[in-house]
Amino acid sequence: MSKQFAALVARENDGAVTLAQESVDESFLPEGDVTIKVAYSSVNFKDALAVTPKGGVVRDYPIIPGIDLAGEVVASESADFEVGDRVVAHGYDIGTARHGGYAELARVPAEWVVRLGDLSARDAATIGTAGFTAALSVEALLNRGITPDDGPILVTGASGGVGSTSVDLLAAAGFEVVASSGKPEAAELLTSLGASSVIGRLPEDPEAKIRPLGKAQWAGAVDCVGGNTLAYVLSTVKYGGAVAASGLTGGSSLPTTVLPFILRGVALLGIDSVQLGIEHRRALWERISGELRPQHLSAFTTEVPISDVTTVLDQVRAGQFTGRAVVKVDGGF
Repeated sequence: MSKQFAALVARENDGAVTLAQESVDESFLPEGDVTIKVAYSSVNFKDALAVTPKGGVVRDYPIIPGIDLAGEVVASESADFEVGDRVVAHGYDIGTARHGGYAELARVPAEWVVRLGDLSARDAATIGTAGFTAALSVEALLNRGITPDDGPILVTGASGGVGSTSVDLLAAAGFEVVASSGKPEAAELLTSLGASSVIGRLPEDPEAKIRPLGKAQWAGAVDCVGGNTLAYVLSTVKYGGAVAASGLTGGSSLPTTVLPFILRGVALLGIDSVQLGIEHRRALWERISGELRPQHLSAFTTEVPISDVTTVLDQVRAGQFTGRAVVKVDGGF
């Protein structure tokens, strides 16, 4: 007999997208090897886009949003996972083309699933896509050979989920971190995470034309904004430095020149956590359980029950939310 479970289902009608709690049958879930009882999910900008008309991330409705999910395996057709395993899954099509974490149950292919080590399901969902992207960015800079002795690291969009976790991880690794944010009220939080200084948005004049090369200031950067901000950052990175870029809230265009690359040897490192191969994904989660574990998760995390997630989605869409929102699914409906 099929099981009924609670879910937040987004449906599209006449150009509008609604998100409402429904009781759905287990047959509503797609095919997959691993069925997970979801304990926690989270709120990301992509989740907000999933419930926004013409948001550009959902292929077809209805969809259960939630690009992150963490919980316990309740059924498995894979030899790699057993009932009772604590797991996390994110990226790929989860929450965009395949039902995601805003439900009591989720079903995904085994090759999308990561077994948790010492992390709790709550911590794994809190880290989620944003924290994983931050860890991937920091890993890329470290693999590039950048060390604390090379100089400060800039983090743009520092008050968001990727940015705040990046500040935390970089500071823990011994770097001098300069956090750039358009939210003055986030300065105290960013300082508590380890930022040596907090500055406003870059460039200071958003209408100014970006110089091909500016004053060299940063050994490297984690850019969560894109657009003019990324162009400015590239023009101010020191010789041999690198920028790990993962965001486009500032726009998808990049008004720069080749000069930072051919005159300063700057590297632009593209960061994608969605289609990253599972072996790299699982290996990085092991590091996140160890030396790349965020030190101040509770400082920038707000827990909300799944019943209140719509309010947070609206805040994230409007750029009014700071830090991370972890969503309590089990017992939260």
